[in-house]
Amino acid sequence: MELTVVGCSGSFPGPGSAASCYLVVAEQFRLVLDLGNGALGVLQRFAGLDDINAICVSHLHADHCLDMCGYRVARVYNPAGPLRRIPVYGPAGTAERLDRAAGPDVTAGMADSFDFVALTPGRIGIGPFEVTVDHMNHPVETFGFRLEHAGRAIAYSADTGPSEQLVDLASGADTLLCEATFSDGPDLPPDLHLTAGQAADHASRAGVARLVLTHLPPWNDPQRSLAEASARFRGPITLASPGQRY
Repeated sequence: MELTVVGCSGSFPGPGSAASCYLVVAEQFRLVLDLGNGALGVLQRFAGLDDINAICVSHLHADHCLDMCGYRVARVYNPAGPLRRIPVYGPAGTAERLDRAAGPDVTAGMADSFDFVALTPGRIGIGPFEVTVDHMNHPVETFGFRLEHAGRAIAYSADTGPSEQLVDLASGADTLLCEATFSDGPDLPPDLHLTAGQAADHASRAGVARLVLTHLPPWNDPQRSLAEASARFRGPITLASPGQRY
């Protein structure tokens, strides 16, 4: 498997990164995890508009799904003709949420361009990947993912507060791509996001080989996040950045 960071900015695009988006490739099958605002343009540096085989949407906050609206336009009005429908796996109501975001003047809905599949906790096959899905700890229905192929595993936290399900999902993974929205401090909002230190705690408990910190808000000091995580996880830690490949 090859994991490429497309966008890793937390909550909104920053000056150096789009919001959440990751490309995972195995056997020439291209799976996109989230397509947040600003990500569609950057994604085209790594894959053509017709090269994507499936999309997983972790939840329906704008910074994880909004560029699906632009992607529909690109697929419907392609100069060579409308592109084939591809599956989009997301929470129940994903198509309706994106229809509202696309605007009231859109004559055809998102379901005319994508085959929407409602996620539930459990295991599914997506192309060559065996995917395990579970609920995360976030104010709206949110799913984390574990992708397995050829004896390797990548876990993705999406957005979450402290979560036992994340520890289980990431157990023994080669890479944990984990949100680290907050810095350590008092009075943090509960059940919303992780600090970098909490991300490291989850990685340690799960016994992962490598931790990649992502969903990094532009106003955070990334070196502080790295230091807080390094104090609580012994393995290699990386700050996600656009174009980074594993």
